[in-house]
Amino acid sequence: MESSRKPANRIDVDGLRQVAPTWESLVERQIREAMEEGKFDNLPFQGEPLPKEDDAYAGEWALAHHMLRNAGIAPPWIEADKDVRALLERRDAILGRAASGAVPTPSARRRDASALEGLVVAVNAAVARLNAEAPTDRQHRRPLVLADELARYDDACRR
Repeated sequence: MESSRKPANRIDVDGLRQVAPTWESLVERQIREAMEEGKFDNLPFQGEPLPKEDDAYAGEWALAHHMLRNAGIAPPWIEADKDVRALLERRDAILGRAASGAVPTPSARRRDASALEGLVVAVNAAVARLNAEAPTDRQHRRPLVLADELARYDDACRR
């Protein structure tokens, strides 16, 4: 025997027929209330198309890159490259200080040489990580040679 009962329904304040409460109606109500309160006013790109993110080379990884970018992080090889660049900036600061014209004392030279040795080890570890994680060899970097870096430091001190 077929039931003649109809689902409970009502007309809401907007004149729309509501057939039992649903998550969608809850969400729509929350959006409407937020709009009435002005919570969507003054949003970036209001009245303009959203800017497109050109990630043509990401291929099937485009969504993953988008999510990482929104989270404020980057793929591992890019983070590794950032580490390498930060360490190279520290090396360049030591070389720049040596080339500034002030003749470093023997103790300052020993301190800088020791710092350069530590930086070369750290840079080479970061380069190895980058080279292992990078998807292609286009992102690879060459490790530093300690003797070359110490020679650059000595040249900078002589200028």
